[in-house]
Amino acid sequence: MLIENPKTYKGQEADTIFFRPSFCGKSAEELGIRVLYNLPVPTTVQVWSHAGNVLQKYAGGWNGGSKSKKFQKTIDMRKVKAETSFAASDYFSIVFEQITGSADVNMGDLTGTDLEKAETELFRRAIAESVRATMWLGDTTGQVSSFTTFNGFLKAIKDASEEGVIDNSGMAYSQYEELDSAMLTFDTVWNAAAEELKSLRPEGNLAYFATSDVVRLYESELDSSTTEAAYRERIDGRAGLSYHGIPVIEVALGKYDAQQKYGKSFCMLTDRRNMVLALNTADMPENEVRMWYNPDEMENRQRAVFLAGADILDTRIVSVCMIGIE
Repeated sequence: MLIENPKTYKGQEADTIFFRPSFCGKSAEELGIRVLYNLPVPTTVQVWSHAGNVLQKYAGGWNGGSKSKKFQKTIDMRKVKAETSFAASDYFSIVFEQITGSADVNMGDLTGTDLEKAETELFRRAIAESVRATMWLGDTTGQVSSFTTFNGFLKAIKDASEEGVIDNSGMAYSQYEELDSAMLTFDTVWNAAAEELKSLRPEGNLAYFATSDVVRLYESELDSSTTEAAYRERIDGRAGLSYHGIPVIEVALGKYDAQQKYGKSFCMLTDRRNMVLALNTADMPENEVRMWYNPDEMENRQRAVFLAGADILDTRIVSVCMIGIE
């Protein structure tokens, strides 16, 4: 059995069905960063900093001090396309499995709508994961990463840490040869952080972004405690990790060889709002999502075209430790 009906989504339909469910609301929160969706291109982020002490002795007239300073960063947006293809028989099996896992599908009356939902979910997951991986590993030069569609956060860190640049970036940067202790790594990153970064802690948006090996080691260190609470957590698991009240967000990149080019692992402390993923599905005529069957090759194909970019707004409020760099 084949799935042959072509499907094309444009404009608001592509936005509603494919992109918004993956990058807005709860999905954006799970990424742990700031997601800008369908803002005008070029996407420019305005960051305002208040003047220092605004209090003055009371007197008539206007005695205002200096104006608030504005920091501006333009996100480099690149036109990208996502494409996948499956042998027709394999594609139907994958889509059919998606359908059978749904409780509200009548397998005796399988309609086109059910098939369409399953196809959509399959492609949407693939797009979301590719964007997530690229926002970390992307390097348009291809010198470090195989993810070349747009630059990612690790590329921004690498550029800022190059010799002669680090002093101007203000970013705290350190290296370990091996990962010995997750807690020691967290402490190293915190102690090296600029006071400007530490002062943001009361606002509740600081987070440690760490690779899976750092997170697993941290869990192991927590398990070594002999308290009853630690025992229950070993049995039931942990809903979320934090260190000294700051959330620890796992950056799962281990399955990608490109991560090894930046280092075996890393841990970074910054404000969530400082890391931006920008997506746009509205400001380009070619924007579309298509799914169709190619009879010549006997395969099902999927394609999506949109704009994407990622960057760190201010490297001065970043503290990072890279581990195992060759």
